[in-house]
Amino acid sequence: MSISAFMEKHYRHFNAREMVEAAKTYKSMVEGGGKMFMSIAGAMSTAELGISLAEMIRQDKVHAISCTAANFEEDFFNLVAHDEYELCPNYRDLSPEDEFQLREGGFNRVTDTCIPETVIRHFEHNLLEYWKEADEKGEQHFPTDYFFRLLKDGKLQEHYQIPPENSWVLAAYEKGIPVFTPGWEDSTLGNIFAARVYDGTLSTHNVIHPGTRMMQDLVKWYLEHEKKGIGFYQIGGGIAGDFAICAVPLILQDLELRDSNLWSYFCQISDSTTSFGSYSGAVPNEKITWYKLSKESPKFMINSDASIVAPLMFAYILGQ
Repeated sequence: MSISAFMEKHYRHFNAREMVEAAKTYKSMVEGGGKMFMSIAGAMSTAELGISLAEMIRQDKVHAISCTAANFEEDFFNLVAHDEYELCPNYRDLSPEDEFQLREGGFNRVTDTCIPETVIRHFEHNLLEYWKEADEKGEQHFPTDYFFRLLKDGKLQEHYQIPPENSWVLAAYEKGIPVFTPGWEDSTLGNIFAARVYDGTLSTHNVIHPGTRMMQDLVKWYLEHEKKGIGFYQIGGGIAGDFAICAVPLILQDLELRDSNLWSYFCQISDSTTSFGSYSGAVPNEKITWYKLSKESPKFMINSDASIVAPLMFAYILGQ
């Protein structure tokens, strides 16, 4: 039995039914010529979402991505240092002393996965060359541009420790889809960049485009691709989703381009409980008043673990 057939047979009610219906509607939209925008929060790259997401990108089921910069860089870390990671299946039982020993051993823990500090410093060394070059030339680029240049220059290929087809950032680079990383300063390499400006290694922050320029490029992309509708698929909450979904209110209310379309589909996977003041747990209908969704837009809210739900949905959408 295929994954799709299994889902249709067994997932008939509650969150399971919502997941299947959301996957069906997603598949129908992209097969009809619509575009799908995806936002990725949490630590999905360390959870190795790339195994399923990369294929979605290659098969033209995802057309642009907004993600936390940590998700972006952590897919790179996994690509070149996967075999040096330490797994902690019993992470819920770790004592403060256990955590201290991990830190002293040069590891940064993300739930059940410990990332070696050495890979972070390796990336710092390579990226610093590009940052310095841009500093000297007075150039300005997005954070992702510097990372993608590592791929273009072939600096990482000999270090791959996973099958390259399992890296979603590599798939995005090869496919040429835009990747937006709002709040880059909140990532490990963003912190390191700020430190290098602070200590004088770099003379200015201006080698990185500001977030408002990122929003401008997102608006431009949206206006170029909205003809047959653009859907919004959101994993988790936070800045990855909030930044990107606001492109439409900007277009309609601030640019006053009233003939533009609202997002044509919305699906969010979240384990946040719906409550007062909880953005991640807000029901999709709340977005209608913010000029993000229309009352007719298909809306799905799946209250579950994205590391389980997203790969299942991707398999369904890919016809597996």
